[in-house]
Amino acid sequence: MTQILPIATARQTRGWLWAELRGRRAEVTGTLLVGLLAAAASIVPVYALGMLVDRVREGAGTGAIVSISVVIVTSALIGGGAIGLSSYLIGRLGARMLADLRESTVATALRLPALVLDRAGRGDLLSRVGADIAAIGKAVSDVLPNVISALLLGVLSLVAMAGIDWRLGLAGAVAVPFYVVALRWYLPRSAPRYAAERKAVAERSQLLVESMQGLRTVHAYRLEQRHLADIDAASAKARDIDVGVFTLFTRFVGRVNRAEFFGLAAILVVGYWLVRDGSVTVGQASAAALLFHRLFNPVSTLLFTFDEIQAAGASLSRLVGVETMPVERRGAGRPPADAALTLDEVSFSYDGRTPVLRKVSLRLEPGERVALVGSTGAGKTTVASIAAGVLRPDEGVARVGGVPVAELPSETVAIISQETHVFAGPLIEDLRLAHPGATVEEVSAALETVGALHWARALPEGLDTLVGDGSHELTAAQAQQLALARLVLLDPAVAVLDEATAEAGSAGARALEEAAAAATRGRTVLVVAHRLTQAASADRVIVLEHGEIVESGPHGELVAAGGRYAQLWSAWETRSSAPART
Repeated sequence: MTQILPIATARQTRGWLWAELRGRRAEVTGTLLVGLLAAAASIVPVYALGMLVDRVREGAGTGAIVSISVVIVTSALIGGGAIGLSSYLIGRLGARMLADLRESTVATALRLPALVLDRAGRGDLLSRVGADIAAIGKAVSDVLPNVISALLLGVLSLVAMAGIDWRLGLAGAVAVPFYVVALRWYLPRSAPRYAAERKAVAERSQLLVESMQGLRTVHAYRLEQRHLADIDAASAKARDIDVGVFTLFTRFVGRVNRAEFFGLAAILVVGYWLVRDGSVTVGQASAAALLFHRLFNPVSTLLFTFDEIQAAGASLSRLVGVETMPVERRGAGRPPADAALTLDEVSFSYDGRTPVLRKVSLRLEPGERVALVGSTGAGKTTVASIAAGVLRPDEGVARVGGVPVAELPSETVAIISQETHVFAGPLIEDLRLAHPGATVEEVSAALETVGALHWARALPEGLDTLVGDGSHELTAAQAQQLALARLVLLDPAVAVLDEATAEAGSAGARALEEAAAAATRGRTVLVVAHRLTQAASADRVIVLEHGEIVESGPHGELVAAGGRYAQLWSAWETRSSAPART
């Protein structure tokens, strides 16, 4: 059953954010100072207008207008520059934090146990490093600068009103409880809906990814309508949640407008009485009213972007949830005494209930080539994954040279499966993933070992040809040769081949089997044999059925024994000798 990756709690998310800000004290301080300068420069023109009102009432000449105009223009220029710089600094700070989080999330995902990602599915992870990153990025670039500017301007405006007369400041603060009530009504209702929206998007992404990756199977079993119906249902669910969120937001807008009305009304009434008893001038009361009125846009921006802030917060929690997951951390590792591979009483279950392996024990001597065969679902791939350290057994242990696989240096054991990925970029760099310092001569020698040098040199730009998505496309057999060449460059003591020649087809199978044999010569090799010709050429064959070893021995002896392997071999020979259908 698919399980989504964990989502961080609000406390965990705040803890991550606070730790990131503390780690950037100088940058945060500089950004806040520039923001304060921008907010202060925005308030100066309002004060100047209030002074102008009083001077006009006193009969001042045009000189007063000129001097105040100079103050307004100067403050506008300073404020404009400060606002631009503040937006840039806030965006840069947020972008850097987001970049670090994205890299940390991907790094964590790459170190997660394979079983965790298998259970969660790729769609959930892709939606987090895709849609969630995009939501946060939009908030960082478009919303966050406005939010911080609005907060700073609101605080300084209230301080400025209180500076004119504390009663005017108090009148302006009348709106605050109404804003708080509106937020307290909105946030508890909206936060779960935004989290549900992100979850619904992840579920839709998972269905899309599964349908695309299993496209051939979907077509083969005529499951198109079923998959389309599932995707349609997931899309409808995400749409309905989104509509509900927007409806809730429009009700929130009405509450914000109510707060603005009460705040401005309170300032006008208090200002009238203060002017009447001579406590403040008409210009000062006008300045206070203008200060509050100027807050409508920034405060509305602050409140009305809470939907995007909420969405970004939900996305941030999903990313922090991955980033804080426990991962498998490996140090330099302990070198093994030799290249002997052993599995001791290994048991394993994917769901914790249904056993896939039951007390499996086997030993491969250094340099021995052993083929693992059995029916589909016998547990062959699971054994290979445990031997390579991809999976951790529920019971028992896998060792190489007496050292548990989890404690080995990373280059000790390598696994190649039939699902070989060609990384986008120059062909030579794809190969250097296994050995970053490899020279052109070493790369060429590895390709020559697996019989791939001739076609690699024949590519448009030779080893510098761009391969992978959007570039030169390699055949399935060429991709497998590429993986085998990486194995040669890595030079592991133990190699695990999990049906590594299955994708070649009958035409290229023999050449690919020869390439695999050359790449693994001199190593301890465990082969999950898709083609029984691989088993026939192995030093020993192990037959696995229903998670247990039922036979073990050389090919000839097992065929002569007439047991399960003999049945498999007979069926293989019959299928191989059958004439091809036209």
